[in-house]
Amino acid sequence: MPGTTNGLSRLRIALTTFFALDGFLFAGWVVRIPAIKEQTGASAGDLGLALLGVSAGAVLTMTLTGRLCRRFGTHEVTVVCAVLLSLSVALPPLTHSTLALGAVLLIFGAAYGGINVAFNSAAVDLVAALRRPIMPSFHAAFSLGGMVGAGLGGLVAGTLSPTRHLLSLTVIGLLVTAVAGRTLLRHEPPTRTSPGRPAKDAPRRLDPRTRGLVIVFGLIALCTAYGEGAMADWGALHLEQDLDATPGVAAIGYACFALAMTIGRLSGTALLERLGHGRTVVAGGATAAAGMVLGSLAPSLWAALLGFAVTGLGLANLFPVAVERAGTLAGPSGVAIASTLGYGGMLLGPPAIGFMADWFSLPVALTSVAVLAAITTLIGVATRRTAPS
Repeated sequence: MPGTTNGLSRLRIALTTFFALDGFLFAGWVVRIPAIKEQTGASAGDLGLALLGVSAGAVLTMTLTGRLCRRFGTHEVTVVCAVLLSLSVALPPLTHSTLALGAVLLIFGAAYGGINVAFNSAAVDLVAALRRPIMPSFHAAFSLGGMVGAGLGGLVAGTLSPTRHLLSLTVIGLLVTAVAGRTLLRHEPPTRTSPGRPAKDAPRRLDPRTRGLVIVFGLIALCTAYGEGAMADWGALHLEQDLDATPGVAAIGYACFALAMTIGRLSGTALLERLGHGRTVVAGGATAAAGMVLGSLAPSLWAALLGFAVTGLGLANLFPVAVERAGTLAGPSGVAIASTLGYGGMLLGPPAIGFMADWFSLPVALTSVAVLAAITTLIGVATRRTAPS
């Protein structure tokens, strides 16, 4: 039964597996961006527009996914989106033009956005049932999957073509989904027990204060997702293009970022229990801002890698906190609103950084991540006493 300790433990393991798979597949794609850029002959600006497809597809499907979760269930939607994500990750290396790349990334982004709303909504239900702030642990699994995916990508970058590499990720993704999906589909989501919350997440109109708080959490998610997207889409290219790193070392740059996020999120539950949500946001935003200034402007490769790691530590718990609080307030609708705003940051990020790189330079463009992290800190200070604990 899902309400028993064993049932909740199995649900946690299955959900953790899907978070890890999501990070693994996404990282496998991003470390091959330089090779696919060369294959398509795209400029920095053109690549930014093509990468817009990932975030555009995600944002377009997120609100719809919230409705699908209420109708069909968060577990069912998670499994379907995992299948679509696994299949679509093999499409980018089959393209040979910027337009075609943007089109297939729209499909990939739709699956990516859908699974993020679905499994985050399922995780919010589980957090409420367990009555512990374990949301960072799920996102730690995403970061760990990203670290493994990026590390594997760095190892095979010199021997496997992007086509063979990403096709192998499709096979792995489908196998993992078949195993973890069986467990997820066997269990109903646990009933919410939060005070004042209905047992079912039926659509309902949010009062102005609640909607305002959900939007505030969404703005935190926006600033954070912008930074994560920048590191994923442009981090490897910055190391390779501006600091003369080899493709393998450039891929390791994202692995360092993902490792730092994993460490930060694994300690996130203890951090939240000690500091609370507000102070965690303030500390994380300030740390990320300092780290990204170093990562984007450092004149040496190793200093840039250190900056990437510090940035990862700072950003680690911001998105999980924002999504958890929005979901606690408004269920899948809250997760969808916060996630849509969050991935709006990814929607804005790729073309904005691409155009700034064309106008100024890529290192200068990446300092925009530090600016938004500083804004997150200010939002955290302003809302520390008004946000629910």
